[in-house]
Amino acid sequence: MNALTRDLIKLTDIAETQGAEKEEKLLFREHFHLMPPVGWLNDPNGLCQFEGVYHAFFQYSPFDAEGGVKMWGHYISDNMLDWKYQGVALYPDQPFDCHGVYSGSALVEDGKMYLYYTGNVKLEDGEYDYIRTGREGNTVLVSSEDGIYFGHKKQLMRNTDYPDDLTCHVRDPKVWKEQDTYYMVQGARTKEDVGQILIFTSKDKVNWKFKSRIESKEPFGYMWECPDYFTIGDKKILSASVQGLEGGIWEERNVYQSGYFEVEGDILSSYKLGEYKLWDYGFDYYAPQSFETEDGRRIHISWMGMPDCEAYTNLTIADGWQHCFTLPREIYVKDGKICQRPIRELDYKEVITKTAENKLQADSCKAYDLKIDKIQNNQFCIALAEELLLEYTDGRFRMRFTDNRKTCVSAGRDCRYVETDEVTNIRVIADVSSVEVFVNDGEYVFSTRYYPEKYSINVQAEGADICLAEIK
Repeated sequence: MNALTRDLIKLTDIAETQGAEKEEKLLFREHFHLMPPVGWLNDPNGLCQFEGVYHAFFQYSPFDAEGGVKMWGHYISDNMLDWKYQGVALYPDQPFDCHGVYSGSALVEDGKMYLYYTGNVKLEDGEYDYIRTGREGNTVLVSSEDGIYFGHKKQLMRNTDYPDDLTCHVRDPKVWKEQDTYYMVQGARTKEDVGQILIFTSKDKVNWKFKSRIESKEPFGYMWECPDYFTIGDKKILSASVQGLEGGIWEERNVYQSGYFEVEGDILSSYKLGEYKLWDYGFDYYAPQSFETEDGRRIHISWMGMPDCEAYTNLTIADGWQHCFTLPREIYVKDGKICQRPIRELDYKEVITKTAENKLQADSCKAYDLKIDKIQNNQFCIALAEELLLEYTDGRFRMRFTDNRKTCVSAGRDCRYVETDEVTNIRVIADVSSVEVFVNDGEYVFSTRYYPEKYSINVQAEGADICLAEIK
């Protein structure tokens, strides 16, 4: 352990101890969503199930609720709902990651956990733009035999190992194995400001060779980050968080998008990318990552936040922390469509509070699962905390705040929507300062943070069945 590591450990312990002393006084801490102990959280990393235990690492800045030097915090869970903090797993303490332990993934094999990540370095010995010059994006490996204690870091690749037509922005390795070969995808930005994904191969998990690229027929954004590739049923899914989409519909979306392409053919040879579809149409959703559970489910978790967004904020900053993860979601196929639903483990934490037809009202419930089925004629309106409306009119489902001032429930958020021919069911998962809405069995999903002074639920849905379950 070097001196930098020792000092970072001490400073982190101080910050976390001070945060724990204020925990009971904080208004908007979640009940079952993963949050930072203190400070800032962003991308989920290294998601996996290792010897029956779920592991979630996260980009973490404990010293500043508005960001800062990134390390990997670490939680474990038996059910993906009750998380136990394990401390910091990876500190930025080596020459190849000294300005941040950036995003990456986990590979579980033969009783060991292998973590691959991007080591960020920003040079300071000249005038740099940190896009084409002045930044190192190093690919790093570290492993563990118990999922808690990690060995020495090993630098696997650096900028000179990537194609020379790229900028310094190559990052976020996701690794998997097929037969006797390991594959890695990384997000990239070319010198022509075009986003794409790189594919690398290895026979031993350590020595990697560049193989090929995945790119759209026409330029689509300037950076594809947080890449992921997996199969659901007979569908091949390439997921990417895309930066730089402008004009048309993108002007009414988020600053950056997180979505997926359905892949025809083989990404290793001849392929065609389908239409880019969003994973989530709400305000707070970015940098998702997936993993396969030991029982064969594909689980998706995202950062419930949005980078580089000045339009809205989070009122938790005043309390010294910011951001959380989304509820883990199961990805599945229904009628040929990729859908998402809350993990089934949530059912074991619920207590039925009310059932009704046509309408339902409830107060003071902060964490709940609200289901509305058999919606008639697409007519319904749901009001949460009086200021967050979920409604369907003229072929458009909306998540809309009635007041978009930064000091109100919305903290500056206004409206997000999707066009759809009908809405037959809605499921709303709320947890103190977050709301996730699953439309038509999760064909569309909307996520947002919100900050009520008074909690209330008001549902108007003529002819529909309504069930409210409190989540303990």
